[in-house]
Amino acid sequence: MKRAIATCMGVVLSIAAFAARGTRAQNKESRPSPPAKAMCNLAGGKTITVDYSSPRMKGRKIFGELVPYGKIWRAGANEATTFVTDVDVTVGGTAVPAGSYTIFTIPGEGKWTLVISKKTGEWGTPYPGPDNDLARVDMKVSKLPSAVENFTIAFDPSGAGCTLRLEWETTRASVDISKK
Repeated sequence: MKRAIATCMGVVLSIAAFAARGTRAQNKESRPSPPAKAMCNLAGGKTITVDYSSPRMKGRKIFGELVPYGKIWRAGANEATTFVTDVDVTVGGTAVPAGSYTIFTIPGEGKWTLVISKKTGEWGTPYPGPDNDLARVDMKVSKLPSAVENFTIAFDPSGAGCTLRLEWETTRASVDISKK
């Protein structure tokens, strides 16, 4: 009898755990910083995809306060921001082999650095350290004419590649990417 009760309890707990996992996945869309995706389509059907979460400004001062200058930032919210390329590319003049990476940035008033980390699967803010960096690439920084409420990562077609741009508040940071 005890064995039957224990088996039933195990089944009930397994079902509850499975249902909770499904609920968490469904709730990603209702998060304050919902998931977002940017894609660059390269020649030959090759792609670069960035998956991130898009925080909102909500009246806050972002760069220099919420996101301090000179410190590593996860470039989004929630799960770490991923950068996946199915072809070898050049990011700001630096070779990046096909693969999956995590990206971070180091924002500055006049200069940003894109950090491409070989370590993947992080949650949130932990930066795995420079030993895991594949590359650090300078980004161009410019002021936007009006504030952007939702943090946005996007690609713009550019010659044989794309320009990766990050926009939030009144700041744009960008870097050119091309197929190697």
